[in-house]
This record gives sequence, C-alpha cells and structure tokens, in this order.
Amino acid sequence: MGRGTLRIYLGAAPGVGKTYAMLAEAHRRVERGTDCVVALVEHHDRLRTEVMLHNLEQIPRSEIDHRSAVFTEMDVDAVLERAPAVALVDELAHTNVPGSRNAKRWQDVEELLKAGIDVISTVNIQHLESLGDVVESITGVRQQETVPDEVVRRADQIELVDMSPQALRRRMAHGNIYQPDKLDAALSNYFRPGNLTALRELALLWTADRVDEYLQQYRGEHDIRTTWQARERIVVGLTGGPEGRTLIRRASRMAAKGSGSEILAVYIARSDGLTSASPKELAVQRTLVEDVGGTFHHVIGDDIPAALLEFARGVNATQIVLGSSRRKTWQYIYGPGVGATVARESGPDLDVHIVTHEEVAKGRGLPIARGARLGRARIVGGWLVGVVGSVLLALLLLSLENGPGLANDVLLFLFLTVGAALLGGLRPALASAAVGTLLLNYWFTPPTHTLTVQDPENFVAIVIFFAVAVAVSSVVDLAARRTHQAARLRAESEILSFLAGSVLRGETALDALLERVRETFAMESVALLERASDVDPWTCAGFVGPAPVARPDDADVDMPVGDNMALALSGRVLPAEDRRVLGAFAAQAAVVLDRQRLVSEADRARTLAEGNRIRTALLAAVSHDLRTPLAGIKAAVSSLRSDDVAWSPEDEAELLEGIEDGADRLDHLVGNLLDMSRLQTGTVTPLIREIDLDEVVPMALGGVPEGSVDLDIPETLPMVAVDPGLLERVVANVVENAVKYSAGGEPIAVAASALGERVELRVVDRGRGVPDEAKERIFEPFQRYGDAPRGAGVGLGLAVSRGFAEAMGGTLDAEDTPGGGLTMVLTLSAAPGREQAQDRAVLPAEATS
Repeated sequence: MGRGTLRIYLGAAPGVGKTYAMLAEAHRRVERGTDCVVALVEHHDRLRTEVMLHNLEQIPRSEIDHRSAVFTEMDVDAVLERAPAVALVDELAHTNVPGSRNAKRWQDVEELLKAGIDVISTVNIQHLESLGDVVESITGVRQQETVPDEVVRRADQIELVDMSPQALRRRMAHGNIYQPDKLDAALSNYFRPGNLTALRELALLWTADRVDEYLQQYRGEHDIRTTWQARERIVVGLTGGPEGRTLIRRASRMAAKGSGSEILAVYIARSDGLTSASPKELAVQRTLVEDVGGTFHHVIGDDIPAALLEFARGVNATQIVLGSSRRKTWQYIYGPGVGATVARESGPDLDVHIVTHEEVAKGRGLPIARGARLGRARIVGGWLVGVVGSVLLALLLLSLENGPGLANDVLLFLFLTVGAALLGGLRPALASAAVGTLLLNYWFTPPTHTLTVQDPENFVAIVIFFAVAVAVSSVVDLAARRTHQAARLRAESEILSFLAGSVLRGETALDALLERVRETFAMESVALLERASDVDPWTCAGFVGPAPVARPDDADVDMPVGDNMALALSGRVLPAEDRRVLGAFAAQAAVVLDRQRLVSEADRARTLAEGNRIRTALLAAVSHDLRTPLAGIKAAVSSLRSDDVAWSPEDEAELLEGIEDGADRLDHLVGNLLDMSRLQTGTVTPLIREIDLDEVVPMALGGVPEGSVDLDIPETLPMVAVDPGLLERVVANVVENAVKYSAGGEPIAVAASALGERVELRVVDRGRGVPDEAKERIFEPFQRYGDAPRGAGVGLGLAVSRGFAEAMGGTLDAEDTPGGGLTMVLTLSAAPGREQAQDRAVLPAEATS
C-alpha cells in the first residue's frame, strides 16, 4: 500500500475560511463518489462552517481525562479501522491533550498517511516553526503551538486561502467568526490591520517560495538545464540624456506584463566625477523611476559597458533596456558604442533591448576628461605605438627585399608619430619623432648603418620629417587639450547651472547638496565645518559619508567659505583646476545652511504666533466658559445672603450643591488651562517610574458616575514606565470625555493589553463617533467636536492628554469602534527588563490553539 497524499489549506490568520474551503472540497469529492470522512473538524460555533458538516460522515472523537476534566481528540484508531479514501483533519499544528496517542496532531496525520489514507488539513502561517520569531515581532505574541516547516513542505498540494485585512475585519464585525464578547478584544489586538497585512505578506511569500520549490523539482525530474526566468528584473541604463524618460516608460510597460517584475535604473558615472549628464534631467528621471515603482542607482565606473553588465549580474537581472546611440555616423570611429558592446557581451541569460527615441543620431557631445590628463592606459599605449611601434616598423621594412622607398618610409614613421600623439599626447609623439629620425638615418639613408647622410636630399627629407612630426604632434596634442578643456568647462557650467537652479528653487536640503559634492568629486566623506570665531573650536554643521573630519587641517581637501566656515573633503587630493567648482559648491552649502536656519527661525516664529493664537483663544474661553460657573456661584451666594427670602433647608441644600458644582467646574477648567500652559512652555518634566496600571487607572475614574465604566485590566500585564500623576490626568480626561459622548448612558469599556514591548489602554465608547478627517483636529487646543454645549468645557481635555502622553514617551490616538463609536488608544512603554507572560495579549481561541 502506497503512502497517502497530503493537501493543506494555508491561511494568514484565523477566520479567512480554511476550514470552510476544506469542507467545500470534501463535498465536491463526495459528489464524485470519493469515500471521504471527517476525522476531526473544529467549527468554533461558526454557523456557516457548522452547516458545511451536514451530509458528511464524522468519526466519533475519543475522550481523554486530564486533571479532572474530559477533553476530546481525534480517534486515530477509529479512523485507521474505518480506512476511508480521504480524511479531513483540521488544525494541523494542534497540541494533543496529554495521554493521547501522539503529542501533536501532525504526528496523527503522519500515521494516516503511512496507512495510505489521503488527508486534507489546515494550518495558519503563524504556526510554522521557522516563522515564530517573525510573528512574535509583528503581533507581540509567541505562538505555543507550531508545526515543523518540513511537515508542511512535504505536502503534495498547498492552497493559499487569502483575504484582505479589511474584508476579514468586516467579517469579524458582522459576527461571522467570534462571539460579540470577544469581538472588541480581537479587533483591537491580534486582528489589527497592520498585523493582518504583515501576516498576509508572510503567507504569500512563503507560498511563492514553495511554488519555486515545485518548479525546481519539476525541472530536476525532467532534466531541464536552460534558464527559466520566472521573475523579471529589468535594468534601465541611463546616460543623463533626454532619452532616459522614454527608456523608463518603456521598461515600465515591460514590467507591467509580468507579475512581480522589478525596475532598476542605473546611471554610471566615470571615476573622475565630472560627466556630461544634466543634473536636472537626472533628478527628473530619478523621480520618474520612483513614480513607476522602481529604484534609482548611481554607480562609478570608467568602462561603461563592463560596469553596466556587472551591475545587472549583481542584481540578478534578466533584461537590460538601453537607448539607441545618439552618436552621429562619423563618431562610430571611436568604437562600436555602449549598446552594441553590452549586447555582444551580455551572454545568453541577459536580454538586451535597444529602444529607439527622438534623439537618435543627433549627437551626444564629446567625452569628459579631467583637465588635460590622459589615463595611464592611453599614455602607455602612446609610448608603445611611438617607440616600440617604430622599432617594429623598421624591422618589418628591413625584412622586405624591395622596400617601398625612403619617401614612403618617412610617411609610415610619420603615421606612427601621429598615432602616438592621439593616444598618449605630446611626449610619446616627440619620442616617436626622435626614434623615427634615428632609425631612418641609420637604416634607410645611404650610407646605412651610420648616422651620416651622404645625399643632401635625404638630409632635407629627414629634417622635414622631424619638423613635420613635431608640428603634427603639437597640433594634435593641443587639439586634444582644447577638446578636454571644452568638455570640462561644459561639465562645470552644468554643475554651476544646477547650483544656480537650486538657489532659485529654494532647495534647503544640506545633506543632498553635500552628497552631490561627494558624488561629483568621488570622495569618501564631505563635511561642512563652522566656528564662531578664530579661537573657537570647529563644529560640524552637516556631513555625508563615513568618518567625517573634525577640522579642516585633517581633510584631504578643504575649501574656506568666509573666515569661519569651510568645506572639508576626505578621500583623495584634488587637482587645482577642480577647486573652482568646489568653491561654488562651498558657497552654495553656506547659503543652504543659512536658509535652513532661517526656516528654523520661521518655524519658531510660527510657534510664537500659535502661542499668541492660543492665548487669544484662552482669553475668549476665560471671558465666557469661566464666567458661566462664576456667575452661577455668585447668584447662589447672593441668594443665600439675601434677607428678603426665607430659604427652606431643601432650597439651601440645592443652592449649596450648585455652588459646589460650579467650583468643581472652575477647578477642572483652571487645571486644564494650567496644564496647557505648561505644555506650551515646555515645563512638563515627567518623573518616570515603574508602576502597574491597576494602581493608577481606578484612581482616575473617581470623577465619573458609578456604573458608567466597565474596567478590564488583567493582573498579568507588565508594569509600565510612566509618571503616575500625568497618567492619572490622561486617563481621567479621556474617560470623562468618553462618558460625556457615550450614547444613551451606555457604559464605556476601559481595557488594557500587552503587545510586545508596549502596553495599550483602550477607552471604548458607543457614541456617534468622529469622522476620519476630524480625528486629529479633536486633539487641538480649544476644539470641541460637533454640537457640544458651550458650557461643557474649553476644549482642552484631549489636547492636554495627548501632550502628557507624549511627554511620557507614549501616544494617544483615536480609532473607530466597530459597530459605531470612538476608541481612544493610549500606548505606553512596558517597563524594561521584566519578562512578559506569553499569554498576556488578549487573543481569540483559534489564534493560540
């Protein structure tokens, strides 16, 4: 008898429909005549799941006594005796009750599979052993019941049961998953939108990896050796030219045709840092790449095709998108171009797409080089052509019986001299002219093998050769120098244009400017240093790169900006011609720093203006909200002091009660006003200590009517690091606000839970709620939502509460209550160094089973 097959329905969270999908599959198989039984299914009192059990044969469970209680588990012996074709076994990661046949349910399933029974089971992604730490970091809960990954990976079929977090929360809010008494706890803890989104992504990625394993297994079984590029990574090669936008959009259309495709745009700059690329155009293209969901990369490399291919292979790319060359026809004498070279050397695993555009063959300008210096390779090549090439040419001509003649010999040597000038500059060309003159004189001018010249015509020819060689070398070298200088000036002008444009645009990002300096000059780090006077120490106003210098004297390059500011660069020494551009950068950095400080001063001015606005509102509040209780107190006192009326004891008690209520309202209003003034002036200094929530929260409920609050603070909660006095004020204000707006006098719920290193206190009311656009506005001073009565307060309670919460390192936010209402969420930091119990978070039963 062969081994049975295992089919698993994998879900991201409880309630997505794994058990329902399993039962639906069972009904389909029964309709096809398959012998299918229910070995064990947990419906968790979900009506729709329970209905799916109808018309399916169920194997009775075995009963096990444990600690004076009776539990039920799957009866493995009964299932083996029944020997169905297919058995349904729910919750693969379940831990059996002690005394069962096996410790884990997946071990029971292994027995059924060995007996040749096909099994259909379910499991949630959080129960996989390898994901325990990840799930704990997301949800704050360590899963106690897990299943080895290998057990799930060995399944013959894995089907993902997917559902969006919003749909799952709506299903829960409608009561389709948990009972109403568990609903709020589940939605506010484990089933948060963020938690569900992260768990869903884990499930999708794990399933995708499993699909890749299936693909590799299939390729191995069928001996398939060629590359199957299941996931596309498209590299777009940018030059900084206007065609870049066309290439990015083309790559975006290519990526849209394949699921999961990535776009990586790369700009390769030469190591000298100065290029012909337009900084403005590159910035536009960077933004465009990010808009289409790709990433932008800046790479340094002198060999553009090699650097591009190295980058593509490094990121495991499958395609490269390049633009048709902007060279004119005659410019191809310098080489085949980047596109042709990349296509030739890409190999079989990299597809190269050459995209046409409007700038084709319109010219691309001359290459940029730093100053008039040539690379070492070109200089060596010039010497080889001028000196070694002349010697080899002489040997070649000597080997010929009938040489081409002295005139042609002179022309050939002159050709090598011009080639040496083009490659290595003036010095190799002069050396080539000198060597060529000596060789012509010694070997080819009668009398040979001597340095004398017998025929005057030959002497004139040699002299003219040397003069022409020197002249041509000088002209060629001068032209090359002028070309390089023009290219450099073009690059400098573009950089200066970029700086001028940044001034006009009002850009104030100092770090971005310093990063531009680092990239332009290929430096390791750049720092802007300043000091108050000549005798004060230097301070760093901003830097990029590792290990910035602390003084200009320690830098490889320093550029003063005025008397007390300098731009310090580390990495290499710059030539003198680069300091002009560096000076422009330094001046711009000083301007940006000044602008940042002006912005900061403007922010402080706005803060002062906001303070003036609050003081104006305070005066308005004092003039009205404080006057109302004062007027009531004054009227009651005047009535009691009046001799014209004989007040009964009941009337006197009522007037005294009014005085007391007015005094309490005044005390509350004045307290909030004082607290807000402390927050505005920054004089709130919390005294943080470790304390239990159940020591503070009950004390904060003294100001609300009895029976208006349902309190649920588990004793297993960790201690919190707070200021008890500030925490009491926060809770009191939030609870009083919730009681005030709760519908029909329905009690509000105050519940606490632990999530990782955080502790949350949730105040839930069933009032009319607050729309999303107003949730932040209710925390502003002197704001009251809706039609709150004017005498209800000055609108400072929530503003003070949030200020105190943030002063203690916590947060206070507003959320919608499922079913209607508003939930205020106070998040606090758990006390450090205290181990939290694993079951402190309020979780639904299935999430921990």
